[in-house]
Amino acid sequence: MKLNILIVDDTVLNIVLLEEICKEEGHNVFSFANPLEALESIKNNPYDLAFIDYMMPEMNGIELIKEIKKYQANIITVMITAADSQEVKLKALQAGANEFLIKPIDVSEMMIRLKNISKLIKAEKVLRDYNKQLQEEIQKAIQKIKKGEYETLDVLSNVAEYRDEDTHNHTKRVALYSKLLAKEAGFDEEMQDLIYHASPLHDVGKVGIPDNILLKPGKLTKEEFDIMKTHAKIGFDMLDGFENKYLKAGAIIALTHHEKFDGSGYPNGLKGDEIDILGQIVAIADVFDALTSKRPYKEPWPVEKAFNLLKEEAGKHFSPFLVNLFLNKKDEIIAIKDKYKD
Repeated sequence: MKLNILIVDDTVLNIVLLEEICKEEGHNVFSFANPLEALESIKNNPYDLAFIDYMMPEMNGIELIKEIKKYQANIITVMITAADSQEVKLKALQAGANEFLIKPIDVSEMMIRLKNISKLIKAEKVLRDYNKQLQEEIQKAIQKIKKGEYETLDVLSNVAEYRDEDTHNHTKRVALYSKLLAKEAGFDEEMQDLIYHASPLHDVGKVGIPDNILLKPGKLTKEEFDIMKTHAKIGFDMLDGFENKYLKAGAIIALTHHEKFDGSGYPNGLKGDEIDILGQIVAIADVFDALTSKRPYKEPWPVEKAFNLLKEEAGKHFSPFLVNLFLNKKDEIIAIKDKYKD
């Protein structure tokens, strides 16, 4: 295995000797008499092994090793010193030195050490490559599992859509609005991903509502509306009890997205922060999309009218904090609506 070897020594004869031994073994050698010049080379070029003299002007070997390790942590460093000093060895080890050579350099010892270090570096490279390959395979497996999870979520959300007049773009827009609002609320990417993939399940419980009520074009009677309201609990019951984090979040969203901030919502009349934040976010996204979309019983509202309704309902239907964040992103919301038209 051919190595890139750095030699730093202010004595020309030592450099020549080390170069000859390293080149004899077929390695690439780069030599410097000035440690500062060597450090500049380290910043811009990959090295496998470095032979560093201890006593040098401007910067001694221990100081140089400390700097080298900042740029190339995996490089093997060999300290060359004229004295077999325990104190020097301890300081060198603390700086990151891996091996030592005592001057005058014994050629036979040097060749044996070089061969052993070369084997060690080769083994470490094989291990690193294996670990990298293993990590790549793990990531592929994770992505495959996630893809399967996402496909399952799509199937579940599609089930509800087939029984409703809403289009697939409704759940897509709600997901994007919800993700945008979660981001504005300060949630990390993992939480944004969670709400994006779980929010389409908000109305999955509608599969349990009779067609004559679910698909009725006119206004529902009180009795019919009471039945319609049960879709929140039905959706929760369908999704609750699973370990999958998306289904858990979907269950919470299904149950709470019709709760209202003032406590007048359903099914449990929760108030304020009693309502899970996922439900609070999806409630805004769902209502906004419902208002601005065409339905059998109504024409779509202009977006500004819908924005105004959200503003009016802040503190009543919706969290004032979340409404304010939503209204601050009007341009992005309109862009989503335009991109995913029905």
